[in-house]
Amino acid sequence: MKLIRSLAQTLPVAAAVVSASASAGISNGEVRLGFLTDFNSIYADSAGQGSLIAAEMAIDEFGGEVLGAPIRIYPVDHRLNPDHALAEAERLRTEYNIDALVEMVGTNVAVPLQRYAREHNIAALHVGTASSELTNTHCSPVGVHWAYDTHALAAGTANAMINRGAETFYFVTVDYAFGHTMEADARRTIERQGGTVRGRALHEFRASDVSEALLEAEAAGADVIALANAGGDHRTTVRQAYEFGILGGNSEVVALLTAINNVQQLGMYVSEGLIFTTGFYWNYDEETRAFSRRFVERHGSIPNMLQAGTYSAVLHYLKGIERAGTDEAQAVMAAMRELPVNDAFARNGYLREDGRMVHDMYLVEVKSPTEQDERWDYLRVLDVIPGDDAYRPLEESQCELVR
Repeated sequence: MKLIRSLAQTLPVAAAVVSASASAGISNGEVRLGFLTDFNSIYADSAGQGSLIAAEMAIDEFGGEVLGAPIRIYPVDHRLNPDHALAEAERLRTEYNIDALVEMVGTNVAVPLQRYAREHNIAALHVGTASSELTNTHCSPVGVHWAYDTHALAAGTANAMINRGAETFYFVTVDYAFGHTMEADARRTIERQGGTVRGRALHEFRASDVSEALLEAEAAGADVIALANAGGDHRTTVRQAYEFGILGGNSEVVALLTAINNVQQLGMYVSEGLIFTTGFYWNYDEETRAFSRRFVERHGSIPNMLQAGTYSAVLHYLKGIERAGTDEAQAVMAAMRELPVNDAFARNGYLREDGRMVHDMYLVEVKSPTEQDERWDYLRVLDVIPGDDAYRPLEESQCELVR
């Protein structure tokens, strides 16, 4: 089992008695974060311990306190199980009176946790979950969605392939809400741009074999086979596509959601030429490299967009508390919207009324192994997609908060 650390264990001041200088605006005299993520299943490498470390890095930048009150973090493995996640959220609320729920990778757990947080006026900082419905039909006045979403990833990649001359697409889709949302967002972009979707093949969640879906997609003869899955499902699909000769074959294979650690695990020979959209690349500029070096010192590997996004979301939340003078959820959200988002993850980002944090995205391609200049130098940035182009326009939103 992977090590799960809490800030209370690493910063004794956070576990000690409440500071006498703690602001009267801070409930319980502490800022308490319930950190729910996948520590041991298919998203553990994408989020998990790395995301917890990123959250700790943001807390450390505040010296472990905000408005004179210590910051405490409570890490929980939600097991990708919505019932267990809700039970843990209830435990964190009743036992510790937490101020925020953080990370929450996995649409099947994020949506019920979004509702729970709204019912109890708890800030919900979603990072690892992809579904754009968190800021659409499931939007919340106390919920934000930070690093990316299905609309930004699907629109970026689909547009890129059409611009490269692709006309027909076929989907290999994981059969649950996340995969269906990802596919639907990509379909809208493809059809808006005049492309054609020839069909889709579904595979089960946590599949050990997706060969039937891949062979069905290959037989369709589309220009592009688009993978609407993530985590372990994504790695299984790419590995089998390579083994069957589908990667590098007549259809181009694109990932609608992947992270750099998947490239690392699969190897550059297997994933060479794979195109995808990401919200963060560690080797983009000096600021991303400096943050990533600090992350490597703690984690031993480079951060992906989920982990860097967690750092950014927690950092901005603490800035919101500082500006608002309180940890009351709606007041903090209002302050977060007033502040621009400028950090190692996002430049000139901003938080909309639907909870979407808008920032630039990057279209990237996996390099050939012969092009690698240094360790972890896996990607080539092909284009920068402005945030206002990447995310769903507010005029198309079904969020009740959008006026």
